[in-house]
Amino acid sequence: MTDVKPKAVRRLGDIVFANLTFLAGISILLTLATVAAFLFAQSVPAFTGEPIEAAEHGFWAYVFPFIFGTVYASVIALAIATPLAIGIALYISHFANRRFSQILGYAVDLLAAIPSVVYGLWGILVLAPFLTPSYRWLNENLGWVPVFGGQVSATGRTMLTVGIVLAIMVLPIMAALIREVFLQTPRLHEEAALALGATRWEMIKMAVLPFGRPGIISAAMLGLGRALGETMAVAMVLSPAAVISFDMLTSTNSNTIAANIALQFPEAGGNYTNLLIATGLVLFGITMVVNMIARWLISRRAEFSGAN
Repeated sequence: MTDVKPKAVRRLGDIVFANLTFLAGISILLTLATVAAFLFAQSVPAFTGEPIEAAEHGFWAYVFPFIFGTVYASVIALAIATPLAIGIALYISHFANRRFSQILGYAVDLLAAIPSVVYGLWGILVLAPFLTPSYRWLNENLGWVPVFGGQVSATGRTMLTVGIVLAIMVLPIMAALIREVFLQTPRLHEEAALALGATRWEMIKMAVLPFGRPGIISAAMLGLGRALGETMAVAMVLSPAAVISFDMLTSTNSNTIAANIALQFPEAGGNYTNLLIATGLVLFGITMVVNMIARWLISRRAEFSGAN
């Protein structure tokens, strides 16, 4: 006589909840597919329609300076934000007392709630004039470095200013993520390093940083994805031009894709609108690739794959 396994009884509430969560999950995919389909459909006339004066040398010749500006500004922001985020995360997780670490963590997270237009106003009215004397000093003393050469902008609206503003904007995301990774470091690893005579810094170097390396890389990639798509702050601070320039202190700066769309779209019409949407499709592809890489890096670490 074979044993018959009893069927699990599914209540109505369980069935409804399971279907609702399924719909919530599938809605993300549908939204992503809808956006991608819209961008692709609206981009086709830019390639198949009548030639556009703004892109008389071809689409890629038109969009490449904006791709360069987008990546360049984001890399500058990442180079500034990454060490700051690591330092903040280490201080909150391993040095500050419990009460102050909570206050500091809350203050860092609060930066994420500030609208980008406020960052733009602060960047153009406060940060740019404040940094202009420093830019002159860099140009006079380190002008032999290619990125510090050229004629210094009198207004401070430069690529370096944009990079600093973007760094502050992505800092809360990166610091919060890295902080959580550092807090997950096994206590036994830290205690073993200290028991062997390691100092606090040596313990962090041997136990905390190696454990948190995947999280640091993932936070950097997520911050990069955030910086790539920023629009308002860049459009307000940057003095843009459709050029490819590595100079960080001059008034001739490469514009970003998002800022160019925001500035040109109100006056666009006909195929020019499709051209701008096509550049948006390029930005969509870049951010998708960056975020996919970030998710892949996160999933490599079993201890940090709880969201997967």
